[in-house]
Amino acid sequence: MDAKRIYAQQLKVGLFAVEPIRRTGLRITLEEIHGVSLIEADLDGLLAADVLDLAVISLMVPAETLTTIERLRAGIPAIRIIVMSEEGDDESVIAAISAGAKGYLQDTATPEEVGRAVEVVASGSIWAPRRPLSMLVDRMVDGGTLSARSAPQFTHRELEVLQLLVSARSNREIAEALGIEVRTVKSYVGRMMRKVGVGNRIALSIHAAKHALGDGPGHGN
Repeated sequence: MDAKRIYAQQLKVGLFAVEPIRRTGLRITLEEIHGVSLIEADLDGLLAADVLDLAVISLMVPAETLTTIERLRAGIPAIRIIVMSEEGDDESVIAAISAGAKGYLQDTATPEEVGRAVEVVASGSIWAPRRPLSMLVDRMVDGGTLSARSAPQFTHRELEVLQLLVSARSNREIAEALGIEVRTVKSYVGRMMRKVGVGNRIALSIHAAKHALGDGPGHGN
């Protein structure tokens, strides 16, 4: 708890929401998070801010959401972005994460879920439904674009482990599917996380998928 409070005291959060009622609700929710310094503005206002660690954006048009993500990432490369949208389908989540968002929440999210998402994303992890994340990586594998050639930091066996991992398989299930020992699976997962510098399995999956898709200008890990 103390560690979270120390970090939160340094957390500068930008809010860009076009619907007044949603903007009010998000403002109240974010201001109640201990230590958050909130800047509420339009896109140009957020880009003009001195420093922003994280931004929560809530727009009406999906295409505008993707453009906003790209502009924020280009203008503030280190920023972490959480998208809040009424579009909760798998394709919308995949599009937002592929564009560079680190979090995705539906409009029905509770204040507690918003707070938890901010905490998780600020710590460097991903907050999004697991199924579209799994779909994103599976597409790369099935399409032949997620391979040792397109992601040279992973071996063929590591990619096999990764594909099963993002399908919500346990270490034991992965071991049985590949005919290897559980401790070997743990070793592969740990080695992949160290290679890309992430601390959990979901972040590892997202890194692999985004690497396969190709990071454009303003995109980051």
